[in-house]
Amino acid sequence: MDYTNQLETMLKQQIMARGITHPRVLDAMYQTPRHLFVPDDLKSEAYLDQPLSLPENQATISQPYIVAYMTEALQCQSLDRVLEIGTGSGYQAAILANICKEVYTLERYYTLSLNAQRTILSIGNHNVFFRVDDSLEGWKTKSPFDRIIVTAAAYTAPQTLIDQLKDGGTMLIPLGDSRIQTLTRIRKKGDKIQTENLIPCVFVPLIHHSNHSLKSGSSESIAVE
Repeated sequence: MDYTNQLETMLKQQIMARGITHPRVLDAMYQTPRHLFVPDDLKSEAYLDQPLSLPENQATISQPYIVAYMTEALQCQSLDRVLEIGTGSGYQAAILANICKEVYTLERYYTLSLNAQRTILSIGNHNVFFRVDDSLEGWKTKSPFDRIIVTAAAYTAPQTLIDQLKDGGTMLIPLGDSRIQTLTRIRKKGDKIQTENLIPCVFVPLIHHSNHSLKSGSSESIAVE
């Protein structure tokens, strides 16, 4: 199957046509083949304008437009260090890795994190660091971060994550109930927090449990066979 044509069509019809124009965002998405990040039985749908399910409870890969929108709204710079909450398929982390210096990504499901690492390494991204742990705790030993992106919904922005944001840093997080949320941009300036509502969105809920249903730990990388 010719995925290149599908990728180019996705960029033109779903991304650029809806106002995403930043050259570095478009280039990063072009360099990140989406079909590699979806389950084998869904590869024919990889470039459609819709989210796709992953093989874990409620986990999804967001629709291409939302990924592009969040990437542009995060306003990453080339030397930025980014924390991602919710690795999922690894697609968002891989795109950010083509824009910024380092990406630190957390996932509560071991199998998702392992698959994401394998895929990201296979396309040559070596500036993404993985951890399986409780996402609400962030990654304190690697903080502070220039940017934080949360790919699951919460009622309020966790203070533990705000505390790990640099002065002058930016966080994106969907805020709201289980039906619909508002993608919110949070800027930290000294001891003040500024919030900006962006667009309506629907994400799976951000889960906080002390006991994980799958293997978890605090290692900063996962061995890939």
